[in-house]
Amino acid sequence: MKSRLTSLCLMAMMGTVMVVSKEALAFLPNVELVSLLTILFTLVFRRKVIGGLAVFLLLEGVLYGFGTWWPMYLYIWPLLAGLTWLLRWMKRSWQWAIFSGLYGLAFGTLCALVYLPMGGIPMVIAWIISGFTFDLIHAGGNFLLALILYHPLRKALDQLEQRLPKEART
Repeated sequence: MKSRLTSLCLMAMMGTVMVVSKEALAFLPNVELVSLLTILFTLVFRRKVIGGLAVFLLLEGVLYGFGTWWPMYLYIWPLLAGLTWLLRWMKRSWQWAIFSGLYGLAFGTLCALVYLPMGGIPMVIAWIISGFTFDLIHAGGNFLLALILYHPLRKALDQLEQRLPKEART
């Protein structure tokens, strides 16, 4: 029972940290820590990242409304966690910085997919073209944040994970 409660608290903490970090950097357009945190939480806490992402998605919907932007978040962040899991063999911060930067560059294109049923291919293409400069900023921000913060955050999260009860580490 205690390990389940610990796991729930951990997932709530992950989601809350993602929301708070996003709000803290909201004054910088398309610069966010959610990508790096999703990568790190996936590497350190493995499957529990899905619960953390669920908390993040729910809180974002409550804060900003469950508008047309929200469905894209339902696949954007789990996709990042899945790709991270596939690339978990990477150990160097520059590798994760490149990956995070590329994901930021692809973010707008991935988000555009939600408009396919509404406006078809022309709307998707218009969305991609109109958001390209934002995607460049997103890519640069993701790259720099991962390059600078990957090691210190990874070290802190590894220490936190080691302090968890053994039953809650799966």
